[in-house]
Amino acid sequence: MAVWRKWQAAYEQVERLCREQQRLERQLAETVGFPCATIRLRDGERVTLPSIQAVRNVLSSDPEDVATRAKAEAEFAAHQARWDAAAREIGYSEALRAEYEAGERAEDLLEALAETPASSLAGAAAKLDAVVREGEICGDGNEFPWPQIRSALEDIGRIGRQTERARSFRAGCASRSRVDRGEGAASVSAMGRARTQYEKARRRIAPRGQE
Repeated sequence: MAVWRKWQAAYEQVERLCREQQRLERQLAETVGFPCATIRLRDGERVTLPSIQAVRNVLSSDPEDVATRAKAEAEFAAHQARWDAAAREIGYSEALRAEYEAGERAEDLLEALAETPASSLAGAAAKLDAVVREGEICGDGNEFPWPQIRSALEDIGRIGRQTERARSFRAGCASRSRVDRGEGAASVSAMGRARTQYEKARRRIAPRGQE
């Protein structure tokens, strides 16, 4: 459970940093726009390309495309420079780096959790919980095997609760039994003392020869 707690803390940190990174990215997109370059194709159609590689894929090295390609690459580079400057100014680059580092730590702890044998139902449930939470990020949570794993996790939780209730019930019964035995012994002891006192008193008051 100790490893799972460390993983959960790292996982929650990743989620917080991811939300912050996404907020800053939306701010950049609204103020600077995602880096891109717009070109006009030979047939007159205008297209917007999201990377230098896309520019190179669309425009060949043919002489008639060289000037257009160079202009598009320069336009993209200038836009990228504006993005990078704004990203540094608002802390986006730092947020992106922090999210990456936290994600690496969470991944290392997830591997450590998988390698640590569970010694209880709670430990086994913790492993499945981590698998479900990490796995659902990457895929559809309604697809196999996530519903089946969630069902197994719920079963383990239910069995664990039932076991705990049974243990508490047995402990309560044992405690009451000890109290009852103590009270019974005390009652027998008290009755014995009373009988002894009665016999002594009877002998004192009985006429001689009638004892």
